[in-house]
Amino acid sequence: MRHLMSPLDFTTQELDRLFDLAGDIEHNLQKYAHACDGKILATCFYEPSTRTRLSFESAMTRLGGRVIGFSDAGSSSASKGESVSDTIRVISCYADICAMRHPKEGAPMVAMEHSLIPVINAGDGGHQHPTQTLTDLLTIRSLGGSLGGFTIGLCGDLKFGRTVHSLIHALVRYEDIRFLFISPEELRVPDYITEMLKSKNIPYEEVTSLEDVMPRLDMLYMTRVQKERFFNEEDYIRLKDFYILDMAKMELARPDMLVLHPLPRVNEISVEVDNDPRAAYFRQAQYGVYVRMALILTLLELT
Repeated sequence: MRHLMSPLDFTTQELDRLFDLAGDIEHNLQKYAHACDGKILATCFYEPSTRTRLSFESAMTRLGGRVIGFSDAGSSSASKGESVSDTIRVISCYADICAMRHPKEGAPMVAMEHSLIPVINAGDGGHQHPTQTLTDLLTIRSLGGSLGGFTIGLCGDLKFGRTVHSLIHALVRYEDIRFLFISPEELRVPDYITEMLKSKNIPYEEVTSLEDVMPRLDMLYMTRVQKERFFNEEDYIRLKDFYILDMAKMELARPDMLVLHPLPRVNEISVEVDNDPRAAYFRQAQYGVYVRMALILTLLELT
């Protein structure tokens, strides 16, 4: 029995097979419409989510399966003090696979250790968000053509952004990747990530100006400044609009540059950018359904 706690739980060869399956699902949805008949997915979400929870539910429904679960801790027995380990033991009696989001780092790992069914980490605090990373990788491969040989700029909250941390760790396994970290001083990427890049001799730069690096980018990964990760609301208010991608900045970019964003968006991408053909973030959300469908099939050994 396999679980997904980190994007690194799959080798690059296994990811290729997963993405090939996701691509086949994209073009042959009806072929998979009954692949999970009789199967149940439990979505255990201890903190709010729209895209991740609904994309999991959409994925399982499109596969012919059913979904049970809860959308916040207050509507679960966690509000009565039940532990994650006890919850997953019970959920294992009801479902065939579980997707868990939790504000505490490592909580899905605890669930995995006590589970009788595959567990998918759907985000744990500021730590990991592996299915978003699989979505990002599939988007890059599908729209950019490959998972190597490009310069990617990651912009915004690089300190608390779990999507950024997961994506960096996933991309370093591919050839000829160059990173540009674009953030204010207070939200720089953590030292452990830059130390890892140095140890692998992977080129990176830390800059403050988005405009200065736009012409150099093959991809721009925008992130929101996450209010829920801040301890001080004054700092959040001061930093939340530090970067706003608008058409004036897009005019500095290459004609084939892709703009990605894990969503939700607040103010960091102007709505005028949505109609630019380089804006890929809503297509990215669609790829999230396909890759989660492929992941469910893979972990349930239905492929």
